Amino acid sequence: MSTVATCLWFDQQAQEAAEFYISVFKSLGRRAEIGKISHYGENAPMPAGTVLTVTLSLDGQHFTLLNGGPHFQLSSAVSVVVNCADQAELDAFWSSLGDGGKEVQCGWLTDRYGLSWQVVPAAMDEWMSGDPAAASRVMAAFMPMIKLDIATLERAYRGE
Repeated sequence: MSTVATCLWFDQQAQEAAEFYISVFKSLGRRAEIGKISHYGENAPMPAGTVLTVTLSLDGQHFTLLNGGPHFQLSSAVSVVVNCADQAELDAFWSSLGDGGKEVQCGWLTDRYGLSWQVVPAAMDEWMSGDPAAASRVMAAFMPMIKLDIATLERAYRGE
């Protein structure tokens, strides 16, 4: 059976990052596991034995983390979305993933490894894809926010 996975390029921190992501998701009650780890062999761009790739699954989403060297950097052009059931879960993911990283805007943060995350309410897709007036109110509410406030967004959605 074939699957689709996102490959993320790291300089040399792929295994460290994978272990961090696994620990965050598991500590917050989500499914998370490391799969296969491959290593560079002889005559490779990095020393033999250096981790080449780490596969992992976060809540059913598959990733391959690649140690490719300093040639490319992660950017906000790619982000991982975490849908949160309530404010407590959103706050916990925000705090854990953002530890050592940088808070951005609109529920986005960049973690200590440079990966961008969107930490959002699970209802966000519904709020943004239904009634255009409600979606506009929700967008106006979340645009100035850093970490999202679910109660404020719910009120905006309802037009209160």
